[in-house]
Amino acid sequence: MYNFDEVVLDTFLEEQTKLFPQEVAATREEADDFLSEVMAVVVDTPKEVWEYFDEECIDTDGANEEEILEADEVFVLPDGRYLIVEG
Repeated sequence: MYNFDEVVLDTFLEEQTKLFPQEVAATREEADDFLSEVMAVVVDTPKEVWEYFDEECIDTDGANEEEILEADEVFVLPDGRYLIVEG
């Protein structure tokens, strides 16, 4: 059983090279292990992405919502949620 659901895992597997120079996982199990290890989070709204960045002291000065959602650390999931992975 995975800690992260299949939508999260599949999206990360498909898009991981947007954040990392090479693949860090090749299977759902490896992706789940990696995301758990780096304490990735899934949030439901752009506001929650913004709040996460604020809580983690990630510089958002001068950024708008679109720029925050396009950050390399943010993966937009097909179901409207957001996966945040700190590289």
